[in-house]
Amino acid sequence: MKSKGKSRDAISGELIEHDVEFTVEELCRNCMLQFDHVVEFVHEGVLDPIGENDAEWRFQVSSIRRVRTALRLQRDLGVNLAGAALALELLDRIAELEGRRR
Repeated sequence: MKSKGKSRDAISGELIEHDVEFTVEELCRNCMLQFDHVVEFVHEGVLDPIGENDAEWRFQVSSIRRVRTALRLQRDLGVNLAGAALALELLDRIAELEGRRR
């Protein structure tokens, strides 16, 4: 249904439980990333994997949101990866403070 002059895009996706963890390969597939990009995201602090080395890395569901947000920041605003990591930290802090306020 369209309202005056505005179109609505359908949103589709999968529901994923919060306690699910992803392998590096699953994260790459879900976010359409190459392995090397995931390594860069980890080194810049965008992602915080569980595991000792990249062969054992597991990622929480929130990692998908973080990657997609970082990619949007880079694409839409021209922010470099370090800037995206900082922006994500600040967004997390804002969410934490808003949660405390409620």
